[in-house]
Amino acid sequence: MSELPLLSAHDMAHFTARGFLRMDAVVPDKINTQFLAEVGEIAEPRPGRKLRGAYGELLAQAAIPEVGAGVPLAHTYPQGSALARMLELPVVAGAIRSLVGEDPTFDHHFLHVTFPPAYHEAGGGENVSQHTHQDSTIDPRQAFDVQIMYYPHAVTREMGGTRFIPGTHLRKVSEAALGRYQNIRGQQHMVCEAGTLLILHSGIWHGGGVNLSDRTRTMFKIRMNPSRSQVRMFDTSTLETPAGQRAIFYVKSAPPMTVEKILMTPEPWFEDDTGRLEMVNRVKLWRYLTGDPTYDADYWLTRLENLAA
Repeated sequence: MSELPLLSAHDMAHFTARGFLRMDAVVPDKINTQFLAEVGEIAEPRPGRKLRGAYGELLAQAAIPEVGAGVPLAHTYPQGSALARMLELPVVAGAIRSLVGEDPTFDHHFLHVTFPPAYHEAGGGENVSQHTHQDSTIDPRQAFDVQIMYYPHAVTREMGGTRFIPGTHLRKVSEAALGRYQNIRGQQHMVCEAGTLLILHSGIWHGGGVNLSDRTRTMFKIRMNPSRSQVRMFDTSTLETPAGQRAIFYVKSAPPMTVEKILMTPEPWFEDDTGRLEMVNRVKLWRYLTGDPTYDADYWLTRLENLAA
C-alpha cells in the first residue's frame, strides 16, 4: 500500500458517528483558480431569462466531462485538469482510500450553482433554499458511498452554504416527508475558505441554502462507490485496545477521548430514548469498518444479542 496519509481511528470514529469530515482549505489556490476557469464565467442576469437557461448556458461551456456511472474514479477526469489534480492531492487521496477503499468507482458528479437575488428577479422566480433531503433513501446497504463537496471559492454565511445535519446518515427516511423540515437542532452551514472539502456519508441529510449575496455560489459534488473492501483501510496502527466496557450512566469523572467516547457522543437532535437507535447503528458501522463482529461500545449490541436461556 502506498504511503498516503490515511485517516486515524479517531477520524474514522468521527465519520462513523457524525457522517462527515471537513477539510478546510486543503486545495491550493492554483487548483481552485484553474477549476473556476474551467467552469467559465456566468452570464449577467437579464430580464426574462429563467435560471434554467442561465444554468444551461454554464453547463454547455464548462470544461467538465460527461461521464457514465461505473467508470473507475482514477479515469474520470483528464490528467492535468483541476478535478484530477484535486483528487490526486495526498490528503484527499488518503481520505478516499480510508473511507471507500482502493480503486473506487465514479457514480456521478454535479455542478451546483446557487444564484443571487438579481437572477431570480430577472427571471421572475422565487429565491428560496433547497429542501432538506437524503440522497440515499433507496440504499439499504451497510456499505456506503462517499460524496465529496468541493468549494473552490470562499463561502460566506450570506451566500447560503450547504446545510447538513450531523449524525443523520444512519437514519433512513422518506425524502418527501423530510423536506418539510428546514431547521433541525445541531445543523451546520458551510462557511469556509476557498479550497475546502466536505466529505459526506451518502446518507446524510442536507440541502443548499438560499443565496442572499451579490455573487453566485459554486460547489462541485463527486459521488463515488467502493469497488473493493472498506474494512480496515484507515491507519489501523492508531486503533486503541479497548479496556473492557466502560461505566455508563453513573460516571464520576469525564472519560478520556477514545473511539468509544466519540461513538457515544449524541447530537443535539437526538431524543433521550430513540436517539439510542443511532448509538446501536454506529456500533454496527464500526464493526463493519474494523472487521470485528464482536466489538461493542457501552454494551449496546451485547445486551441485544444476549440469547441466554
